Amino acid sequence: MACFGLVVADDLTGATDTGHEFAARGLRTLVSVGAATAAEDGPPADVRVVDTDSRYVDPEVAAAAVRRVIGAHDASFVYKKVDSTLRGNVVAEVDAALDATGADLALVAPASPRNGRTTVEGYHLVDGVLVAETDAGDDPERPVDTSHLPTRFAGSSYPVVRLPVDRVAAGADAVADDLRATAGEGRAVVVADAVHERHLEALATGAAKSGCSVVYVGSAGLARYVKTPPPTADGPPSVPTRERSVLCVVGSTNPATLEQVRALHAESVVPLDLEAAIDDPGAASDAAASACAARLDDAGFAALVSAPDSDAPARALEAGRRLGLEGTSVRTHIAEALAGTVERLWHRDDDTPESLFVTGGAVASDVFDVLDAEGVLLSGEAVEEGIPLGCVAGGVADETPVVTKAGAFGSPGAIRKCAARLGGRDEFE
Repeated sequence: MACFGLVVADDLTGATDTGHEFAARGLRTLVSVGAATAAEDGPPADVRVVDTDSRYVDPEVAAAAVRRVIGAHDASFVYKKVDSTLRGNVVAEVDAALDATGADLALVAPASPRNGRTTVEGYHLVDGVLVAETDAGDDPERPVDTSHLPTRFAGSSYPVVRLPVDRVAAGADAVADDLRATAGEGRAVVVADAVHERHLEALATGAAKSGCSVVYVGSAGLARYVKTPPPTADGPPSVPTRERSVLCVVGSTNPATLEQVRALHAESVVPLDLEAAIDDPGAASDAAASACAARLDDAGFAALVSAPDSDAPARALEAGRRLGLEGTSVRTHIAEALAGTVERLWHRDDDTPESLFVTGGAVASDVFDVLDAEGVLLSGEAVEEGIPLGCVAGGVADETPVVTKAGAFGSPGAIRKCAARLGGRDEFE
């Protein structure tokens, strides 16, 4: 499939928040999920965003997925989306993108100053804290053990060159000169400092001016400034404001999300029975679907939550141990129960939810899978920074308004804001 641009992401919420930066410029942007990764799948789009769902798989599997997706598309630029806290198979996937494109350079800038992510003297920080000392350093699947970008990329197959902040701050021409000089020495991974939005703009503009072929590597921040052709006449779909029922599925255990859950009215929250979900995900889905249906019928809003408090993950792991299950299996069963609840609600004999909110990348991917969705067409509107609005593309929930959110993103009232926008009301009681 020919497209203006291709974004390859390793999880769904990251795919949508990065794709939003292109949709916001009027480009028709499709985020593909699950099996819908082949070039022939999905409606036409200016920018195709593909979620390889590869953050926690083996590095070789992740690299193969990246190569496969890039090989299936004829794009004018390739953007390798990486986690803004450096989790996942970052090095293996960037090397694979450089291999698959044959580009001169990979320009790596994971900073997103609007979201508190900055890179200074090669060190990556979240709200001023070294990333390895944040929750990413305690990631249960694959903790981030270094905050130093050059060290993080030490295992790359390519030389790693640092582009310091003074050169980035000097502007696009200086960046272009440095990129040309680096490319003249051979293919390489360039890791760049960025503290302000203007630094990201200088990086993207400098790359375009350099004359080098570049794979852009970053979180949503750098995507905001990548140079693109003009949008097509179709443009992104609109999501009119009107009253709708809203189903929220909260699968993230990030502290930011837990705070957002606490800001919800208690009567709207449906806590997933964790012990039941770990023992029998199907039965837990049945019970949760019944409770959510009752709240949707009564108030038009239900929030299905896997971790209503900070102790919930520990309780889930303890329940798993009693059943002889390790942490990965526990998380898989909980995600299965959450997605199963959504599946049951969309196959009710009576009214299905009229809009959907999901937070937690892995859970979001599972939810779209049970809905048989091809993906999300982004509207170009964001409820908050990094929290985009779109419509489900394909499947049983086709054209349903949807918001996806990364676990670490958003203000304390973010979920309430998303529900209000989706539901077309000032507030849900």
